[in-house]
Amino acid sequence: MAVSSSAASFGGRTGVRVVVVGDQGTGKSSLIIAVATESFPENVPNVLPPTRLPADYYPDRVPLTIIDTSSSPASKTTFVAECQVADTIVLTYACDKPATLDRLSSYWLPELRRLEVKVPVIVVGCKLDLRDEQQLSLEQVMSPIMQQFREIETCIECSALRQIQVPEVFYYAQKAVLHPTAPLFDQETQSLKPRCVRALKRIFILCDHDRDGALSDSELNDFQVRCFNAPLQPSEIVGVKKVVQDKMPEGVNEHGLTLTGFLFLHALFIEKGRLETTWTVLRKYGYSNDLKLRDDLLPAIFSRRAPDQSVELTNEAIEFLKGIFLMFDTDNDGALQPADIDDLFSTAPESPWSDYPYKDAAERNVLGGLSFEGFLSEWALMTVLDPVSSLANLVYIGYTSDPTLAFQVTRRRRQDRKKKQSQRNVIQCFVFGPKNAGKSALLNSLIGRAFSEKYTPTTSERFAANVVELPGGIRKTLVMREIPEDSVKKLISSKESLAACDIAIFVHDSSDAISFNKATELLIQIATHGENSGFEFPCLIISAKDDLDPYPLAIQDSTRVSQDMGIGTPIPVSLKLREFNNVFRQIVVAAQHPHLSIPETEAGRNRKQYRRLVSRSLMFVSVGAAVAIVGLAAYRVYASRKNSS
Repeated sequence: MAVSSSAASFGGRTGVRVVVVGDQGTGKSSLIIAVATESFPENVPNVLPPTRLPADYYPDRVPLTIIDTSSSPASKTTFVAECQVADTIVLTYACDKPATLDRLSSYWLPELRRLEVKVPVIVVGCKLDLRDEQQLSLEQVMSPIMQQFREIETCIECSALRQIQVPEVFYYAQKAVLHPTAPLFDQETQSLKPRCVRALKRIFILCDHDRDGALSDSELNDFQVRCFNAPLQPSEIVGVKKVVQDKMPEGVNEHGLTLTGFLFLHALFIEKGRLETTWTVLRKYGYSNDLKLRDDLLPAIFSRRAPDQSVELTNEAIEFLKGIFLMFDTDNDGALQPADIDDLFSTAPESPWSDYPYKDAAERNVLGGLSFEGFLSEWALMTVLDPVSSLANLVYIGYTSDPTLAFQVTRRRRQDRKKKQSQRNVIQCFVFGPKNAGKSALLNSLIGRAFSEKYTPTTSERFAANVVELPGGIRKTLVMREIPEDSVKKLISSKESLAACDIAIFVHDSSDAISFNKATELLIQIATHGENSGFEFPCLIISAKDDLDPYPLAIQDSTRVSQDMGIGTPIPVSLKLREFNNVFRQIVVAAQHPHLSIPETEAGRNRKQYRRLVSRSLMFVSVGAAVAIVGLAAYRVYASRKNSS
């Protein structure tokens, strides 16, 4: 597999900044002059100005800027600043001065770590022409140091005087940036890193057009042409497969090169220092240096939406996901086990649902399996919270159609209020309430979890999502977001923080008057924020723990609050007895009619009344002015006729 010089884009990188550091007298400045002029300088200044190697100096056609540094204490500030903006470091020692070699591990490499300089390091032994032939070889000297300092990309010896391996020094420096080892290969285990394996697996599957688990000669040739703009000769294909088969028999079968063989080839390229081959392949398929799809490949179809608009999957995307679900439900039990989910996302950089906020956010069966409804609920949750990630993961698992056909942006909620109907298929419900009111138990009920008597306070936001069936067979996905009581103040400090909320519920312990009062205070805070920000939404009160005796005056208090704020009476539920009172259906129905159940505070009513008075006054003034103008016009007509007579 040959590499085309025009194949790699390097993620749009337009240059590489190389900073040369090391002890005084190790040959830093001479090395820079030698590579720039191809000659050895007679008189060398203490520190050179920035030196630029043009784009055509190396095959990758990316220019280098080389920065010389001084190791004197007086230049420490400049040294630190340059290191912190470096793309790579060239660290020098003098082959004729063993003390400078010792200083690599005793001072320079620890100092770079202390400064948090996290870029590849090229260790360079200068003055090779003065090296004592009795000294240990470069490999013997550097092997223990490279074991300790994994940031060292490579080591090389050179002579600026004799022009020995001078261009190679900066070629390796450039290569370390454009074709880095660290994202691809684990030096300690001598194996491809997991994210590299995942990316290459996705590429392999995309190239395996007939889905037989192997790349045929034709598919292998198509891959070669796409990546390197040159076909493979039949003898070359035979040679590639023979190399694999000799080292790893399972890498080739009767159909062609298997995934195992494909991965082996790339590990072999990397071990032989041909990282540019693997990077060319990865970049041809859209990967950046962190082995994720480049941002420019994910269209910004979501960027122009208003804060109160959300993103949902279209029917086309749902049909695609249905096919994916059936493909990975290998035992046909209607559920994806955790191992199935890992396999499904094995072509993504990582499994997106293994961590917060998606972990444990959907309903699972007793074996941990995810039903199709739970599967779609996870996708719906990811799409409303992070549509870019949702799109990326669709692409990672094999979606190849136009991304704009997979997503739709909903209508603004203020338009929904005017039309008195929401068209949203995914309802976002914010859950408020005091501690120990039953918020978490309500979320657990949505995703089918058993009630627990043990109280565990929620310290951070939590999500739950599931499909809710309405009369007439209509199905909506309800996403519930639990807000801890202590987090409310921070949440409402931002004007747009509640713009994503389709409906808010306020949960209280129906046996505790203090719990009800706190829930009411929260309701007033949230309603006030909605009035002030312009992002108003329906609200409901949930009376949890209905199996307990209500506190005295509970009915009067709830009636008063409901009437005062213009919302429905509290919905009683007993999650312990599984008496849900169709609460999730009631939440969805209320969200579908966004002009109703919007709470109104006293301050809000006063503002509305003031606006009405001002509006009436303006109307009165306008009418009065109009009457006066008409009267004046009539008088002028009368006066004109009288004068003419």
